[in-house]
Amino acid sequence: MIYLDNAATTLKKPDCVVQAVTHALTSMGNSARGTHDSALQSARSVFQARSSIAKLFNAPGPERVAFTKNSTEALNLAICGLFNQGDHVITTDLEHNSVLRPLYRLESEGIITLSVVPADKTGRVDYDDFTRLLCGQTRGIVCTHASNLTGNTLDLHRIGQIARAHNLFLVVDASQSAGVLDIDMEQMGISVLCFTGHKSLMGPQGTGGLCVARDVDLRPLQVGGSGTESFSPTHPTEMPTRLEAGTLNGHGIAGLGAGVDFILETGVERIRRHEIALAKRFYDGVTNLPGITVYGDFSSWERTAVVALNIGDYDSGAVSDALWEDYAIATRPGAHCAPRLHNALGTAEQGAVRFSFCWFNTEEEVDTAISALRELAQ
Repeated sequence: MIYLDNAATTLKKPDCVVQAVTHALTSMGNSARGTHDSALQSARSVFQARSSIAKLFNAPGPERVAFTKNSTEALNLAICGLFNQGDHVITTDLEHNSVLRPLYRLESEGIITLSVVPADKTGRVDYDDFTRLLCGQTRGIVCTHASNLTGNTLDLHRIGQIARAHNLFLVVDASQSAGVLDIDMEQMGISVLCFTGHKSLMGPQGTGGLCVARDVDLRPLQVGGSGTESFSPTHPTEMPTRLEAGTLNGHGIAGLGAGVDFILETGVERIRRHEIALAKRFYDGVTNLPGITVYGDFSSWERTAVVALNIGDYDSGAVSDALWEDYAIATRPGAHCAPRLHNALGTAEQGAVRFSFCWFNTEEEVDTAISALRELAQ
């Protein structure tokens, strides 16, 4: 099998991740729920993961890193925990439903008003639109760092400057960029950074979290057991316990921490160069094939290693099925939970076939995928 669906989840993990999860499953107790060796080992493992994540993203400190089961939960926590009655929020056409649906729900409940920065037919935005959409009630900007459909990135430095200039929260969905693009919360002015563990952070599914700037206070989405202040009728208010009710996925977090350590040791820029080289090789090999339409902005390679395309007017699901059945190449067809961007690209009916590359893919796999598309296109 040639696995080119890494934007959904990375299949191949570093050996250290597998070893960390296996060790955790056979040795770790419940973090913050005891003083025996297995509980303390779990607590140390969780703290080490927080520390590594804080280092990767230049978050204020490990105590400002809270764990969730994925970025969807983290985004719900951030969006519902920050905004209040009467607030105005700005988002973009590039967003995944993990951003859109929490915002739509708050809008439908009459809690917020919402404005959307439009994308053009290549998935690009006009950054002046962020300023044009501001009003007296604007409280924050919620946006992705990189599109899961096209690989286009948003300039977080520029958006962060706008947010700072107008005293706005900036909530960033880093699901597609964490681990492959440089992210500096302080320099970029990010209030809350939401991430998932199972994509380019190379961790297990069921892991994710958010990094919260020091001056940002989030209302918890859930309350309950914490292992501390058990006789208090209210949940503890200090971070990260404030945002973590119940038992953490310690076994998964051990793997996530190992994945982040692998990235820190290997180097984000080194990983990015490898993945982009593969994506560029693929793009150059398919973009001029008869009947192939590639979506996104490839005028710059400041992007993620994603190439989405269609063959003629064939349904994207049919093309993806043929790639799997005839060539054992795994891709992702359909809508990719990105309805607004598909509307902007003109692919709402057809969908698109997404090829996404990772650290463990090879040039030989890319060349095989190019050959398969050449045959299918013919």
